[in-house]
Amino acid sequence: MEIDTKQSQQTELDPERQQQAREYARLRRRLSFISMGVAAIGIIFVFWSGLDTAMRDWLQSLTWQPIAGWYPWQVLVYFLVFMLGYQVITSPLAYFGGFVLPHRYGLSTMTLKSWLIDLCKGLVLGLILEALAVELIYLLLATQPRIWWLWVAVILLFFMVVMANLAPVLILPLFYKFTPLPEGELTRRLLALVERAHTRVSGVFTMHLSSKTTAANAALMGLGNTRRIVLGDTMLDRYTPDEIEVVLAHELGHHVHHDIWKLILSQAVLTLGGLYLLNLALHWVVETQHYYLSLSDVATMPTIFLLTAVFGLIVLPISNGLSRAIEYQADEYALQATKMVGAFKGAMTRLANQNLADIEPSPLVEFLFHDHPAVSKRLKHADEFAGRYELNASINAESVAPTSSTEPPGIPSRGSSTPDAAH
Repeated sequence: MEIDTKQSQQTELDPERQQQAREYARLRRRLSFISMGVAAIGIIFVFWSGLDTAMRDWLQSLTWQPIAGWYPWQVLVYFLVFMLGYQVITSPLAYFGGFVLPHRYGLSTMTLKSWLIDLCKGLVLGLILEALAVELIYLLLATQPRIWWLWVAVILLFFMVVMANLAPVLILPLFYKFTPLPEGELTRRLLALVERAHTRVSGVFTMHLSSKTTAANAALMGLGNTRRIVLGDTMLDRYTPDEIEVVLAHELGHHVHHDIWKLILSQAVLTLGGLYLLNLALHWVVETQHYYLSLSDVATMPTIFLLTAVFGLIVLPISNGLSRAIEYQADEYALQATKMVGAFKGAMTRLANQNLADIEPSPLVEFLFHDHPAVSKRLKHADEFAGRYELNASINAESVAPTSSTEPPGIPSRGSSTPDAAH
């Protein structure tokens, strides 16, 4: 199979869009830093004012205790007050970062009403799942004070696997409309690509992103019986079939390399390590410093949130570094599977223009915050692949060249006279 290095027309990087991409990325980072600063100030105020223990004292009337040391109503109310308070305080930042900024840069198509509806859906869903996790932690702190962290890590691992399976059919449809992609050349090409990767999918679906954003995306979602190809409608009307195929080949690379399991297990290991350190800190705070009544004292919640957030920031570059390595391998698979270097570069360029992706962030920003390689590195990777492929083809051609007429008789020819020898 010959390599295709011809890039699609009109896929040059747009300098004006790149300027906007740099501005947009800079503003989003500033908003993230401000949000973290607000959270830090809030936590400091809680500890300085004694609000952590005062809130516990206010909730003493919620005495239901189905298991010794576990007060589920206290935990729930404390959690809701804490989290909803944070949401209210940071709501101006959420509005500016989630609605104003994307509209300013032409990335959002949502009305304020639809944005608020999605915000409420996400908030309710997040609060339910987080409240269940917090209740689980305090139940185990009360019943398994020495190995609670191990139980939490195991249960969270199981939860991550279940959510990877169920998210495409239970969670995402709450926010996006999905419809089967009509039969045609593109569907046949994508399913053929899936077959060559020796996997199965439940179908090819269009995700109606255009109702919310102008950005494009494609993915291979789900695990097992929920695995499916998903293409954003914002990609279908702007990208060539070759470009869409090479993007999907990248996603299939994650399946071939078992990347979902790698990410789940790596996150499980980091979570286990973080929970163990949190366990040591809690025992020190409670048993040595006597700041709280017990490990399952609901007043420890701000401490748990603080230590979890700090650990998350520390290990973020590790998680992102692993993710970038995985994405590089998926790019290599896409190039190997399709040999369409031009289509790969065209897709990366279109995505950078359309999604306002800064193609060359500073090395420090990429190291700390990016879970994908910079677009400039992905384009360079494609060029390097083309060079490697052409070099290998040249070497293979030389190795099967016909024997020179000047070779002495009796010495065997280095190549076959049949064309098949070149494959």
